[in-house]
Formats: sequence, C-alpha cells, structure tokens
Amino acid sequence: MNIDKAKANLITNGFLDIELDPTLDLFAGIEKLKKEKNAIVLAHYYQEPDIQDVADYIGDSLGLAQKAQQTNADIIVFAGVHFMAETAKILNPQKKVLLPDLKAGCSLADSAPAAPFKAFKDKHPDHLVVSYINCTSEIKALSDIICTSSNAEKIIESIPATQPIIFAPDKNLGAYLNKKTGRNMVLWNGACMVHEIFSAEKITKLKVRHPEALVIAHPECEEVVLQMADFIGSTTQLLKYAAASKAQTFIVVTETGILHQMQKDAPTKTFIPAPPNNNCACNDCGYMKLNTLEKLYISMKYELPEITMNETLRLAAKKPIERMLEISKAAGLLG
Repeated sequence: MNIDKAKANLITNGFLDIELDPTLDLFAGIEKLKKEKNAIVLAHYYQEPDIQDVADYIGDSLGLAQKAQQTNADIIVFAGVHFMAETAKILNPQKKVLLPDLKAGCSLADSAPAAPFKAFKDKHPDHLVVSYINCTSEIKALSDIICTSSNAEKIIESIPATQPIIFAPDKNLGAYLNKKTGRNMVLWNGACMVHEIFSAEKITKLKVRHPEALVIAHPECEEVVLQMADFIGSTTQLLKYAAASKAQTFIVVTETGILHQMQKDAPTKTFIPAPPNNNCACNDCGYMKLNTLEKLYISMKYELPEITMNETLRLAAKKPIERMLEISKAAGLLG
C-alpha cells in the first residue's frame, strides 16, 4: 500500500495501514529508527510483552508523565492510550508525539465527558477538583490538580482538611481514597471497564485452590474486590511489592500486561491473573492491546499518527499536571 492511500485510511482506521516485509526484524528496525530520529519509546505496563521489551522506559501513569517531562528526545512514541499521549504533548508542545493507534482510548476517560462534568463542577463552586490522570485534556483543563494511583493519597493529604474536593472520574479510586484519608470527597460516577469486571466469586475460588497466594489489586477495582486484597497499589507499587515479598504466589487483580514485568523481576515466583466475570481466563484492556510492534514500527518510520492540540486547551490542562508533578517531587515520589 502506498503512503498516500495509507494516510487516507488513517482517518478511518486510526493507524497507518501499511504492509511490512514479513522478514523484517522489527526489534532491530525500531532501535535503528530511535537513533536516526532521536526518538524515545515510552510504554505502559499494560502493553504487550514485545512492546515492553523494546521500550526505553516502562512505567505507570506517574512515571510516564515524569519521563515525558524530562526527555531530550525530538520524538516521543507513546505505547499506551490516548490520554497518556495527550499528557506527553501537553508537557512537550515543541516535540512530536506519536500514538501507534489513535483508537487506543480509555473507558475511564470516556466515562467523563467534558460538558456534563463542567455542569457537575458548577454545582459545587467551592470545591477543589482533583482528577485522576486517566481523563481527557478537557477534563484536565477543568481540574485544579491531577493525580495518579501512585500519588493520589499524597495529593489528597496535601490539601487542607477543610477544603471540599470533587474527585473524578474514577468512583472506585475515589471511594478507596475517602476510606484511606478520612475525607468525604464528592465523586464523579466513572469507572474503568477492565477493573470493574473482576469477579469476587472467581477470585475466592482461586484463593481456595491457591491458599498460599496473596491477592494484590489495583485501587480502580470495586470495593468488594479490594476487601479481598492483601495489598492494594498502583501498577508500580504492585510490581515492587511482589518482588520484595517473601510470598511465592500472587493472584494479580489488574490488567494482565503487568505480569510480564512481574515475571521478569521475580522469575521464580508464580503470578496468577485474576479472572473477570465472563468466560475469559484473564482480563485484558482491548484499548491497550490495539498497539502492536508492527504499528509501533510504522508509526516511527512515517511519524504518524501524531497527537496535536489546541494551545489554549494545552496550557489550561498543563497547570494541574505541573501541580501534580510538583507535589510528587516534594513527596519523593519518583517515576
């Protein structure tokens, strides 16, 4: 397929649809393109193993935001979902930011449309808005401070107890934070479809079959699942806990992509993905898995699809992200 037709297809397909030579060594090709273009590949822990292995940096949302802010690369290739690439562009307006598949969205971000959220915010004019980074740039622009699951508790604790707060968009993370901090934040009714469909019943059955296993869970999960957890934390915190723990078996209640790094960090330990309440054996994020090694290579080669943004929106969204990074740095939370 020629490049002009591929660019036309990009409008409908969300990615640059070009046939590759099946004998091409994608790993070597990506490394070559990195050097030629002064490009960096940032990947989330939920990406497929091959992408994680070729990435220059793998992290959670906090670490990725920090790395995007610090990089000297001319091109940032973001192997993640749309709001993550947007965050990189917000922090790097002069750099080219690429997302291998523009359709790699986020169900949690989709659960907070800008217009209804603004109306919700207007009903609570005295409230400070703390938004989870898993949201669109429009929601970020309506927020006072952004947080991630790694730094959310520190962010909330940095705000005076007398200051009322709206927390958006994840109701499960917000409820968890209310419980942890003793706050009574007003919660937007949003959620992540991946973390909402874990089955407490199936996890209980897994626990019966593996009584020695510790249950470790992401705070985006529902309360009934979190009550079963031996440890609750962000993706990075789950990784560190599993590697440091004396336990040898873990039931992991988050997106399955994280198991690749867990197994690399602790090759002698057993990691069991928690099943959802459907017929699948594990719980994958379809959006995250839209990115592939082939799409990553094509994106780097042709420098498309590119993330662009209105400058007024970018500046408005940048303020709460910078506030988050300042608080995280002061609290010693490094990505």
